Amino acid sequence: MTSPAVDTSRWLDTRAINNDDILINRQPFPFFVARNVLNKEMMPSFLEDFPHLKGAGYLPHEKDACGDSINTLIEQFITPEFADTIGDNLGIEKLSQYPTYVSISRTLKKRHGRIHTDGKSKIATALLYLNPEWTLDGKGCLRFLKRIDDFGDTVAPEVPPSYGTLAAFKRAENSFHGHLPFEGQRLVIQVAWLVSAADKERKAKRGKLSHKLKQLMGWLGGNQKEEKKDPATRM
Repeated sequence: MTSPAVDTSRWLDTRAINNDDILINRQPFPFFVARNVLNKEMMPSFLEDFPHLKGAGYLPHEKDACGDSINTLIEQFITPEFADTIGDNLGIEKLSQYPTYVSISRTLKKRHGRIHTDGKSKIATALLYLNPEWTLDGKGCLRFLKRIDDFGDTVAPEVPPSYGTLAAFKRAENSFHGHLPFEGQRLVIQVAWLVSAADKERKAKRGKLSHKLKQLMGWLGGNQKEEKKDPATRM
C-alpha cells in the first residue's frame, strides 16, 4: 500500500534533523535525537506495509516482506543527502561513502535491549521508530549511557520509540546504549553504516542465518505448544 496523496519527497524530512530543535551531544560519544522526521499522513500506509516478521529482534530487510511504502521509505533513508546530514550531526565527514546494512524489528523479547556498544565494523547507526504512540515509561525506551552496567547512569533523557523519532550515534568504545526489558510490538527500522563492503557481506550472511534460526525456533515452539493442547481443542 502507498499513499498517492502525499508526495514521496515529503515522507522523510531532512530538515527535521538539521534544525535547532534536535538534541545533539558530543560527549561521552556523539549522538543526536530528532523528532517529527516522518510525515504523519503516511502513518497508516507505513503501519500496513511494515513486515510481519517471524522472529523477534532485528532481522535483515527483505524487500519482498515489506509493502511499497516501507521499501520507498528505506530507499530515502539511505540516500546520500540524508546520510550526510546524519553524519554532519555526528561529526562524520561524508557518511554516505560507507556501505549500509538495513535491518527491521517488529517485536522484542525481554532478553533484548541489554546495554552494549556496537561492533567495530560499524561507523554509525540510526534508528527510526514507527510506533503510533508509546505510553510505557522506561520500558523499551532507548537510553544512551555512561556505563555498561547501569541503566540509571544516563547521558540524556530516555528516548520513547514514538512515530517519527530518529536517534543516531557514532560507534565508539564507550557508545553504551540499551533499554529496559520490554516484550511485545516495537516497530523500528535500523540503518548501520559499515567500515567496508566485506563487513556488509559478513553481516548479511549472519543476518540471514539468524533469521532462519529464529524461524525454526518459532516453528518448534509452536509445535511444542500444540502438543500440550488437549486433542479435542486443536484447530
